Amino acid sequence: MNYICYPFNFKIMAKKPKKPRVPRTRNAGTMTESAFWSMIRSALRQKSRWWKPISECKTLARRAYKGKNKRQKWEYQCNKCKSWFKSDQVNVDHIEPAGSLNCSNDLPPFVDTLFCEQENLQVLCKTCHDEKTQLERKLKQFKK
Repeated sequence: MNYICYPFNFKIMAKKPKKPRVPRTRNAGTMTESAFWSMIRSALRQKSRWWKPISECKTLARRAYKGKNKRQKWEYQCNKCKSWFKSDQVNVDHIEPAGSLNCSNDLPPFVDTLFCEQENLQVLCKTCHDEKTQLERKLKQFKK
C-alpha cells in the first residue's frame, strides 16, 4: 500500500485503489461501448424531432391563443391533466416507451418504436411528462 504524507496537516493517508478502466473498444479506441450506444441513441432521438407524426400530434392538440401575449399564437392541451400550455411547456411523448438502446440487438425495436405513427404519440405538459418518465424508470428498475 502506498502512503502519502501531506505537509500541511502531517497526516498519513492511504491511497484509494484505482477502479478498473472500462475498455475503449469503439471509435479507434476512444469510446466505451456505453458511450458509443449513447451517441447513437442521441443521434436517432435528434433526427426523430422532424418526424411528421410528431408535428401532426402537436397540431391536433392545439388551439388559437386568445390571451394578452400578442406573440403567442397557439396553446397546447396536455393529454393527461387537460390543461393548456405554451409550446415550450409541452412535450410529444411516446405512449409505449421507445425503450433502451444498449447493443445492436436493441436497435430494430428501438427504431421501430421511436419512429412510430401518431397512434403511439401524445402531448404532455412538462410536469406530467416528468412524472410519467419517473414512473417508467422505477418500473424498469423493479423488473430487473
